Parts: sequence; structure tokens; C-alpha cells
Amino acid sequence: MILATSDSVPGKRITEVKGLVQGNTIRARNIGRDIVAGLRNIVGGEVTEYTRLMSESREQAIMRMVEQAESMGANAVVGMRFVTSMVMQGASELLAYGTAVVVEDEG
Repeated sequence: MILATSDSVPGKRITEVKGLVQGNTIRARNIGRDIVAGLRNIVGGEVTEYTRLMSESREQAIMRMVEQAESMGANAVVGMRFVTSMVMQGASELLAYGTAVVVEDEG
């Protein structure tokens, strides 16, 4: 599966547009991570616990979007974007979305 944030894929041409695809996940913080993050906030530096949580969320959202695109018969997603939003105190949604397409080699 080809994923692109651009509206096209270099060296490929779009032969069919399948439609909008999306994948999301909602994650809540946990008390253990919050304690460590609070301590790290005092001394400064990267909050690796939250970095890892966001990375896992991105991967899961992408995987769900790709599964939807594949089920529609697409071999690429163009115009891919991420959006985050707070659902409630301590829980956030990460949404990956784009346009599922079929691409072929140019020429």
C-alpha cells in the first residue's frame, strides 16, 4: 500500500478513485505514565512515555485506514492527513484519513 500526503504519487497515475478512508483510535493516559511525565516536566526533557503512546496511536490509526482502503480495492491512499482532538480529560483521538485510489505505473 502506497501512502502519500500529496495528491499524487510520482511515477504513478491515478486510474480510479475509491473514496474517503479513515482510521482512528482513542487513547487514555494512565496514572503511571502521568507520574513519570510529571516528574520529567519538573526536570525537563522529552516525555518518552507520551511519545511512545502517540507513536502507537499513529500506527494503529494508519493500519485501520489501510485495512479500509484494501477492502475497497485500493492500492494507495493520497492526501493523507492526521487530526487529533481531545475527547475528554485525559483521552485523545487520533484520526488518519485520506483518499483511497488505484494507481498504475505511468507509460
